[in-house]
Amino acid sequence: MSPDADPRELFRRFAANPIITAAHFPRMVNAVFNAGATVVGDRTLLLLRVEHRTGLSSLVVATSSDGLTGWEIDPLRGLDPLPGYFGEHWGVEDPRITKVDDEYLVVYVGYSHAGPLVCLAKTRDFASFERSGVLQPPEDKDAALFPERFGGRWALIHRPSPSGAGFGAHVWISFSPDLRHWGDSQVLLAARRGGWWDANKVGLGPPPLLTRDGWLLCYHAVRVTASGSLYRLGLALLDRDDPTKVLARGNEWVFGPQEPYERHGDVSGVVFPCGWVLRDDGDTLHLYYGGADSVVCIAEASLANLLSHLEGHPFAEDTGKPGNLGPFTPGDA
Repeated sequence: MSPDADPRELFRRFAANPIITAAHFPRMVNAVFNAGATVVGDRTLLLLRVEHRTGLSSLVVATSSDGLTGWEIDPLRGLDPLPGYFGEHWGVEDPRITKVDDEYLVVYVGYSHAGPLVCLAKTRDFASFERSGVLQPPEDKDAALFPERFGGRWALIHRPSPSGAGFGAHVWISFSPDLRHWGDSQVLLAARRGGWWDANKVGLGPPPLLTRDGWLLCYHAVRVTASGSLYRLGLALLDRDDPTKVLARGNEWVFGPQEPYERHGDVSGVVFPCGWVLRDDGDTLHLYYGGADSVVCIAEASLANLLSHLEGHPFAEDTGKPGNLGPFTPGDA
């Protein structure tokens, strides 16, 4: 990791960032960013969002033996938009990968005529995929599945944001017995209001990670400034057995655009993770994120340090406590 990193930071950037750029591809593409991440055998696998010069995106595989260097791009593996399929008319974007037994469940954004929607594809080798269709209709994105079921039901975190609703964009959770029919939907993390770093618009980053203390979430928030938007990251913790119960939510952002490859690009001022991998030591966490919607980067953190940080930010349904929201109703957003 970078030797110049501030020791007070929870995440440290990889010194060789960015790890994958458009220049690494054999054919001309516009940008490579927002990669899902997992481990297949003894290799780290990234499912890259590749934006072509048409403006449409597809998903392409890259692998590495150490998860840091020596990335090998395999253009024959991945997911291309399906011709004639309404849900992917303008491309596929921003995958999150959840491993369940010996199968990988890839939740991704399909860009349809009606707007972005949440889709699911299953794979065992990232070469062939079985599409399972639309999980959530437009406009919805920033979605991932839990690797375990709760009371026999799958749980999906996602971010609906209907145009013109005026209520903000919040992180939701929904449940399904069969990965097709979804219900019991509720707000999981509401966007705060006013001057908070995570006011008005929030969304999930990588899939939830099971830890000793519960399910760790990394989420992004969009702060609109006079010079444009800033995408920053924060942390939250969910109950192990009841993921609708928020145990902790950080009041401060923990990672934000700082380096030139994060501050300047197709969309400046963005760090946007879709994947992370916990290494074999049980503590080293590699976060894979898009920089400025243009390149793929890595940041490293200690899982123990992230959980310790959240111990100082318990969540309470009490509006009298700074930083907490109290019970959410649409009229409050």
